[in-house]
Amino acid sequence: MSDEQIIELYLQHNQEAIVQTEEKYGAYLLKISDNILKDPEDSRECVNDVYYKAWCLIPDDPPRNLGAYLSKLTRSQAIDIWRSRNTDKRKPLQYAASLSELDNCLSANETIEDAVGGHLLEEAINDFLKSLPKKTAAIFISRYFYMYSAREIARQMNTSTAMVYVSLHRTRNKLKEWLEKEGYII
Repeated sequence: MSDEQIIELYLQHNQEAIVQTEEKYGAYLLKISDNILKDPEDSRECVNDVYYKAWCLIPDDPPRNLGAYLSKLTRSQAIDIWRSRNTDKRKPLQYAASLSELDNCLSANETIEDAVGGHLLEEAINDFLKSLPKKTAAIFISRYFYMYSAREIARQMNTSTAMVYVSLHRTRNKLKEWLEKEGYII
């Protein structure tokens, strides 16, 4: 079923929308969630929460790209679950590790969460990603949006883990320069 047809089901409040969403995007959303949470039960709960949010939100503001919309909802929900689960005992998961790699690229007077959530910063990073070669941008997004490990990225891109680490290091340095040019204090 096409995304447009699924969205139409949401607009009609037809429960088949959830069934079709799960069929088309379930495994994809579960992988995004699991990359952050590293717990199958929490990941399933997260994806179910995303289906509910989509059910509530789509009729008011239909997305142009259903897959991107659902992946963003999933990532946000998984991060919320991770934060609530780890408030007192910050575990070194892929989420924490990948965000800590970005520490030197973000403004010194903001927390990582504040900076990542900032709309202007989001636009600046999107502009930066558009300026990169496709493979470099894909590696960066795989690591810092989807929270894949370097090993997983290397396997997906059919390259070495060392090349992924080098690419990420160089891209972070370029991002730092880009953000400084955009007026962010690093």
